[in-house]
Amino acid sequence: MDSQTQAEAPTHQHAFRAEIQQLLQILAHSLYADREIFLRELISNASDALHRIQFEMLTNHDVLNPDAELGIHISADEATGILTLEDNGIGMTEAELAENLGTIAHSGVRQIIEQIEASKRSGIIGNFGVGFYSAFVVSDEITVISRSFLPDAQAAVWRSVGDNTFETGPAERETRGTTVKLKLKADAAEFLQTMRLQQVVRKHSSYIAFPIYVGDEHINASQTALWRKEPRNVEAKAYDDFYRQISMDFEEPLTHMHLSTDAPLDLHAILFIRKSRERMFGGSRFEGKVQLYSRSVLIQEESKDLLPEYFRFVDGVVDSEDIPLNVARETVQSSATLTKLKHTLTGRLRKTLLDMAEKEPEKYANFWKEFGIFLKEGIAKEANVRDELLPLLRFHASKHSDDNQLLSLADYKRDISEGQTEIYYLFGNSLDSLRRSPHLEVANERGINVLLLDEVIDGFMLTNLREFDGLKLRSIDDPTLTLPGQVDDKDTPDANTAETDVFVTFAKQVLGERVADVRLSRQLRNSPARLVASGPGLGSEMERVYRMMGRDYTAPPKILEVNPSNPLVIKLIAAAIQTDASQRSITEAVLLQLYDNAMLLEGLNTSPTDMIGRLEMLMEAALRG
Repeated sequence: MDSQTQAEAPTHQHAFRAEIQQLLQILAHSLYADREIFLRELISNASDALHRIQFEMLTNHDVLNPDAELGIHISADEATGILTLEDNGIGMTEAELAENLGTIAHSGVRQIIEQIEASKRSGIIGNFGVGFYSAFVVSDEITVISRSFLPDAQAAVWRSVGDNTFETGPAERETRGTTVKLKLKADAAEFLQTMRLQQVVRKHSSYIAFPIYVGDEHINASQTALWRKEPRNVEAKAYDDFYRQISMDFEEPLTHMHLSTDAPLDLHAILFIRKSRERMFGGSRFEGKVQLYSRSVLIQEESKDLLPEYFRFVDGVVDSEDIPLNVARETVQSSATLTKLKHTLTGRLRKTLLDMAEKEPEKYANFWKEFGIFLKEGIAKEANVRDELLPLLRFHASKHSDDNQLLSLADYKRDISEGQTEIYYLFGNSLDSLRRSPHLEVANERGINVLLLDEVIDGFMLTNLREFDGLKLRSIDDPTLTLPGQVDDKDTPDANTAETDVFVTFAKQVLGERVADVRLSRQLRNSPARLVASGPGLGSEMERVYRMMGRDYTAPPKILEVNPSNPLVIKLIAAAIQTDASQRSITEAVLLQLYDNAMLLEGLNTSPTDMIGRLEMLMEAALRG
């Protein structure tokens, strides 16, 4: 494209208001945390000018240079220290230069604040003269030469060194468009290097809808951002390649969601769920990352405002022209529009997961294994989203020995036993220990399913999840629990009360303050013993949470229930009623080990030193016969 001829000296001087120097300092040093952003702003302004000329050419046939290829050209001259950015967009007259580039100057600090506040409603992205001033971060002087698209308009020049004045005047330029020349500061010489300029363009403006050239090289990868294409026009490989580009994950994603709509909101998004959170933990950050664009211009490298925290495992891109931003585009302002965007994205992502759960249960099982903890956290921390997340919850259950088989709460309710009015759960350290828990025996005998909870977050989740569809959730280890179903004679302990009374007295003496009580169990079928709560308290799940958090909390002693029909307990009762002093120490050791075994099954701490000494004594006694 043709470049402008040497500009004539500006002839009209305009005074900035007295506070403009302070304002420029704020813009240059406070609102822009990263100096390279100035180039993003100038490219964005050029893109806006190109979009506007496209519209004019559709509606107005009297346009200067109608056949010119639309594009943005960036060049640097190390000898003079000048960086140049040129477009052939809509261009400006001298009056428009003074108006558009003097917007901040006319307004003063107070009016600028009002303008920023107004932008929360109407948006000022791309208004020439807002992001434009970020160029003073790196420039001692800015010169703008422009020619309007109107055939009879004269070219004009605007110039400022960022002090109290700017100048305008006539200039010479043959072609339509705008050229911005920056006389770079000495400490900004990096932006005269071709590789540095290419890096910035690729990072922030790779998906601008017009070709961007640094020197003679075309830099931006695609003139149409992938997320702005119709989903039906995007191949699966393109999604995978794009995912690898933004996530640095070399695996394919587990799934993705592509949303592209212009009404009622302008919203274009591609969100990915990775297969594993291993890279998330192994890398420098814990979560996924959602980039925020506007008009295909990168606004935030990582936005925290577009999805709820419990969806922080998502990688992707969101692009909307409706999001109002602050003057530096680095902070998304709170607004009704942003709330609507977040609501839409959250709802669509939730639907994507529900569809996966229903149509691809094996894939959803993989998702749940990796990221279910985040959804549980959502219920624990945000009670108002509980009903929305409940359909996504999955659980292991006592009826299913396959750890890959998961159950929803709706699945559980469809399979409840006759007369069952509650959902039963059991909390523990691992699935293996839960499946071996003595608390499950009576439930298994009666065909009652029990949800198995083995993560610390489950305790927090249950504080906000007390019922589902009319069924209360209740721990199966509740000592006051009466289960529905047939009752057989095993529910009644052995009738030999004389012997069992002696044993109970003996057990209480040996265990002392370790237990609140010792009694015969009406629930156990095979296991010799179990521990149950002695009264109302935090519950086993919250007791474990407190222990894991290192809180200064001591759980009250529990009740030891023993199974009088278990072979080990039968022998223990017989040994307890004997008066042989030589055997008493072994009987006490067996009882203490029985107690410690129950403690271990509950995930409670016990003394390994005491246990090792005791076990060695019992092994020696066993070898003696």
